[in-house]
Amino acid sequence: MGIPVLLVMAALAWVGTRAYLAKGELESAIPLAAQIQSDVVAGDAPSAATTFDSLASHSSNAADLTSDPIWRAFEVVPVVGANLTAVRELAAAVDDISQNAVGPLTKIAGSVKLKDFKPVDGSINVQPLLDAQPGIAEASAALQDAEHTVQSIDTSGTLAVVSSAADRLSSAVEKAAESVTILDRAVRVVPNMLGAAGPRNYVLLFQNPAELRASGGIPGAVALLHTENGHLSLAQQASSTDFPKYDKPVLDLPMETRGLYGDITGTFIQDVTLTPNFPLSGQIAREMWKRQFGVEADGVISIDPVALSYLLKATGPITLPTGDVLNSENAVKLLLTDVYARYKSSALQDKFFAAAAASVFSGVASGDADPVALIKALGQAGVERRVLVWSSHDDDQSVLAGTTLAGNLPVSDATAKRFGVYLNDATGAKMDTYLDAKLGLGQVTCRQDGRPHYVVTVTLTNTAHADAATSLPEYVTGGGSFGVQPGNVKTIVSVYGAPDMQPLGVVRDGAVIGYHPATDSTYPVSSSPVELAPGASAVLDFGWLGAEKFEGELEAESTPGVNPILVAKTAPTCDSALW
Repeated sequence: MGIPVLLVMAALAWVGTRAYLAKGELESAIPLAAQIQSDVVAGDAPSAATTFDSLASHSSNAADLTSDPIWRAFEVVPVVGANLTAVRELAAAVDDISQNAVGPLTKIAGSVKLKDFKPVDGSINVQPLLDAQPGIAEASAALQDAEHTVQSIDTSGTLAVVSSAADRLSSAVEKAAESVTILDRAVRVVPNMLGAAGPRNYVLLFQNPAELRASGGIPGAVALLHTENGHLSLAQQASSTDFPKYDKPVLDLPMETRGLYGDITGTFIQDVTLTPNFPLSGQIAREMWKRQFGVEADGVISIDPVALSYLLKATGPITLPTGDVLNSENAVKLLLTDVYARYKSSALQDKFFAAAAASVFSGVASGDADPVALIKALGQAGVERRVLVWSSHDDDQSVLAGTTLAGNLPVSDATAKRFGVYLNDATGAKMDTYLDAKLGLGQVTCRQDGRPHYVVTVTLTNTAHADAATSLPEYVTGGGSFGVQPGNVKTIVSVYGAPDMQPLGVVRDGAVIGYHPATDSTYPVSSSPVELAPGASAVLDFGWLGAEKFEGELEAESTPGVNPILVAKTAPTCDSALW
């Protein structure tokens, strides 16, 4: 056997041995990464530091084992080379994550805990959050870089075991990056909003989904939240009846907003949320508060009764000034149904709602709430768009942008086409407690050029009893004041497509109907009114034509109503009446 053959065999043995050792190092690193996550969440700094030392050692060894000249030389060998390249890149990515993401997070273990986000005696200690900002920012940036790196690893020609490992790592890094990004945003924006650098004021809009508006419901009760060096207090409370109906919009409205939702969006406090663009609603509400009470707030925060019911899971039952005991099970019914039977005037209803909101706020601010349950409640409310935040400070608003809290119009990307489905009440009353909505999203390609057709299906049902016209209070039914038969529910449905789409029309229960096509901030919009008698349903299909072939996911955000809105996949066909 010649020397060249022996050298090749030796090199093969070298690479094979190092691959086996690298595999062991990476497998040892995986449980350590999970352990560090637990240590950081638990605030166990000594354990996190010890675990990190072991993780760093294993990940560094794996990277060293897969990056020597002989290994790199064998990467050009057909078939085998693709696997070696992928393994080297995977090992390097794990080492990079260990050093640049896990390391900084380990250093702050114990300095930021869930309880740091919980008020105690009306205050939150902002200093731990400020101290953690650099480390969390560093880790967030590293994980985002690692996410792109892992996603770019080519495993098309690798063994199943290698491609599977790459997929698992990609999924893990994506989840970690998302979690740390959320934490990064929180530690950056929360101290600012809590007045760490000076006093802040925020207008609180309590949206009432019993009368739907695009971003939730009519703002019946309004308040001013004051924050200073971490201390929170309700400085003032008001009702929608305390605001006049202005002769003209308090701010210059975009022409598209005026065309879709009317000047009333900027003239009446209860209609500022007709537009689904919450930053615009926030600016209008802020200006109205300034004109009425002389305080120019730093931003606007919106919350609804369903979100309050989530918070009550953290605080436990709360006794209202009226003697009612509010808990997570009865809050929605009490605030959106029973209140109308008890109080006939809208002013008294708003005061009751304001008192309930203030009581829940006091319960949260007191420090008695369970911190884990509180964070979970706020997270759920945020995902469902039941908590919205707009800040007049550009730095804060840039951090909020892209989150569900910002209330922006949906943004599509290469992975998903995102639609917006928004509901505005046209009954002029509180019948939306009885409105049930379901959404369907589907795609089909029927054209030779590959441009897809999309269908957004909106199914609405009036769940009120047949005798709703007489059994429900006039304040709930509207009494026909706006031309809607008592007991009926009338809704304006507006569906926003992605900016690169074209509207194709609307079909109701299988028949083509007229609709209002429009544009809002480059988004094509199709709107149609629906009036339903008690027990009746309607199925509306909104058609869209895409600009180019698309194989990603379809998603939708929608108005958060009293009842959860389910989203399902549909399978439209090429014989649709829409095209």
